[in-house]
Amino acid sequence: MCYLYIIRNDTNKRFHIGVTKNIDKRVDEHNNSRRVSITHFGRYHLVYKEKYSSFKEARKREQQVKSYKGGNAFKKLLREKANITW
Repeated sequence: MCYLYIIRNDTNKRFHIGVTKNIDKRVDEHNNSRRVSITHFGRYHLVYKEKYSSFKEARKREQQVKSYKGGNAFKKLLREKANITW
């Protein structure tokens, strides 16, 4: 199994979209990263996930979601599926 995931940063309220086989491990990696671009913004929390049978399918969906990140389609997805409002 493979997952498309969307995480949200507590401090700056930004989202990150990715694909992984282990969501808990991946979120932990984001939260414990040594990269300065990530660490000074606080913690990330999982807000949405979709399950796929292959990495290829998940990557295809990731590209689709990233193509409308920040737009109305992205907001609609999060509003309907993750109960996040702006």
